[in-house]
Amino acid sequence: QVQLVESGGGLVQPGESLRLSCVVSGFALSSEWMYWVRQAPGKGLEWVSTVASYGDTWYADSVKGRFTVSRDNAKNTLYLQMNSLKSEDTAVYYCAKGDTKGPRGQGTQVTVSS
Repeated sequence: QVQLVESGGGLVQPGESLRLSCVVSGFALSSEWMYWVRQAPGKGLEWVSTVASYGDTWYADSVKGRFTVSRDNAKNTLYLQMNSLKSEDTAVYYCAKGDTKGPRGQGTQVTVSS
């Protein structure tokens, strides 16, 4: 059974950092392309980042240079390091398997506010 569990969200001030985690089970993380997506209040799902099974990474322009995706295959865990957070980063963040609309977890809330 495929499961993804996100954690690490919270309330931070602009300019601060957070690291999100996504623990997966039911499949081999090393074999999959994995995605981070987010949904801000009242908006649709927005792609944030992708990490290929072989390691290449891509980022939305809005987060490029501030966010870093990584994976620890031994721990079956995907990460999203988010630095220099802005109010517009406020959203529920999800990790997704195989596609931006693939199986994902329940999400973790990130709120950036002064």
